[in-house]
Amino acid sequence: MGLLEGKKLLVTGVITDASLAFHAAKVAQEQGADVVLTGFGRMRLVERIAQRLPKPAPVVELDVSDQSQLDSLVDRLAEHTDRLDGVLHSIGFAPASCLGEGAFLKAPWEDVATTIQVSAYSFKSLAVAALPLMGPGGSIVGMDFDNRQAWPAYDWMGVAKSTLESVTRYLARDLGPQGIRVNLVAAGPVKTMAAKSIPGFAAFEDAWDGRAPLGWDVTDPVPVAKTVCAVLSDWLPVTTGSMVMADGGFHAIGV
Repeated sequence: MGLLEGKKLLVTGVITDASLAFHAAKVAQEQGADVVLTGFGRMRLVERIAQRLPKPAPVVELDVSDQSQLDSLVDRLAEHTDRLDGVLHSIGFAPASCLGEGAFLKAPWEDVATTIQVSAYSFKSLAVAALPLMGPGGSIVGMDFDNRQAWPAYDWMGVAKSTLESVTRYLARDLGPQGIRVNLVAAGPVKTMAAKSIPGFAAFEDAWDGRAPLGWDVTDPVPVAKTVCAVLSDWLPVTTGSMVMADGGFHAIGV
């Protein structure tokens, strides 16, 4: 039996087949899960990408900043599943003004607010929207980039990730009594469409492999995807409110 045999999962954030979410969905299917994807904006593209999974997955539209879509999510998922055992939040966005040299001091509040809403508050929004389909043993996982220190160019997205980390702890507190775990997987840098939007991303690439004790391959999303699936599984039954590191050990090594 696979690690996720019989599990029914909702996976958000698939944009291309290079997305971490795509590879998490792929590994999850290989481990026995049934997967439903969500898409936003370019739905036809997401639907085409969904056909590239080992088992073509259904796609429902979800804009996490649209309350009406969140409110109707359970009804729209009913066509594809009667429950959810796990949810992956792999959603983040920052306007260009919030990233890059000088952005932290110059970005207007309106753009910062968008960054925090889409990249952090939406984790709570998605959890609440999915909650009616979840029961004891459920697992909600968010994709993170460890922001316990300041990074070059990451700026307000870094602040949003710190917010996401705090949101996780409060969600874990409030959903724990229902038997639902809430965790983050803090990944090292992987070449995805999201990474390409970060000015100076090469600085992360250059530093990571040399410092991570296990080494790091920015072109290989599979180790991170496997970690996500482990956290979605039943094999971490008392782990909640945590950042699970999938970064080759980079976080543990000083300069």
